[in-house]
Amino acid sequence: MGFSTKQIHAGVEPDPVTGSILTPVYQTTTFVQDSVDEYLSKGYSYSRSGNPTVQALEQKLTVLENGAACTCYATGMAAIQAVIQACLSGGDHAIISDVAYGGTYRLCTTVYRRYGVEFSFVNTADPDAVRAAVRDNTRLILTETPANPTLKLTDIAAISEIANRHGIPHAVDNTFLTPFYQRPLELGANISVHSTTKYFDGHNATVGGAVIADSDKLDEKMRFVQNAGGVIMSPWVAWLTLQGTKTLSIRLERQSANAQAIAEFLASHPKVTRAFYPGLESFPQHELAGRQASGFGAMLWFEVDGGVEAGKRLMDSVRLCTLAENLGSVETLITHPATMTHADVEQAERERVGITDGLVRLSVGLEDVEDLIDDLSGALQRI
Repeated sequence: MGFSTKQIHAGVEPDPVTGSILTPVYQTTTFVQDSVDEYLSKGYSYSRSGNPTVQALEQKLTVLENGAACTCYATGMAAIQAVIQACLSGGDHAIISDVAYGGTYRLCTTVYRRYGVEFSFVNTADPDAVRAAVRDNTRLILTETPANPTLKLTDIAAISEIANRHGIPHAVDNTFLTPFYQRPLELGANISVHSTTKYFDGHNATVGGAVIADSDKLDEKMRFVQNAGGVIMSPWVAWLTLQGTKTLSIRLERQSANAQAIAEFLASHPKVTRAFYPGLESFPQHELAGRQASGFGAMLWFEVDGGVEAGKRLMDSVRLCTLAENLGSVETLITHPATMTHADVEQAERERVGITDGLVRLSVGLEDVEDLIDDLSGALQRI
């Protein structure tokens, strides 16, 4: 089956009792057992350990990523946390992309370092740098590609080859492109991580996360953390995400087309000093973007003439684009990473990896692209 067919039908069966075309919301704490000897004969005992609505979403995402199994979590950061907890112990070392979501950086540096876990934030766009960073105690390589917010790319196949040679799991945060455009497991990675809050939901309605593993052995480790830590996704969130996922491909195609047009507009505007989007030929890794993914996505960033203050005035001047955190929704969202999504990253570290104070991130939505361009054009004239 094609991707769009799978995103609608995978993991979902008509309700056996009523014939409902939608998976019911099993909003229940516990499940009655037939007898002590037949405990778990129906597969469920307690919703922290597993729930039919959540399982339907897990099965769907497994199929879309071509993985072995999936676990779903209360938030995207809970999914990242599950990967860290499943793979690392005190005294272990992990390699993390130097450009990553600020919450990932915060979790590593302010939480797990306290428990004796070592982290190296490495330019994973350079396989030689990754190769040089591997230690005897390295137990995880976690890359984010495209990276938030600079869109720096990691060659998934190249880093997976290094990881696999050393017997190290390679996890890829695939939130920005989703399995519609990029499937890390097919490129040699072992784990694909998502904030389902973003494109799977697509409507700014939920927060959630998912981890798709390439083996049952890895999935067992994730499932243990999911249960032991109590970070499973709620049934209601799973149900809403199931509905959002059905339109993922058609939304992302439109959003990406809009992003391409906006990026071309911004790249030629006299008040824009820099515009970065993987679909532009000027993007430094344009060839890699086209090679390892089937689309360029709907995220872009730019800087305006006049620096930080001009950028802030622009973000305060837009009328259709919405100033807010989050991304991947039907609404176009404009964000200032230095004060919003990456505020917990030290300024020196932000500057080192290219997250400048003047960087403006745009998550392009489904609006008519002419209206979005008019909005940005008017805001640029007002700065």
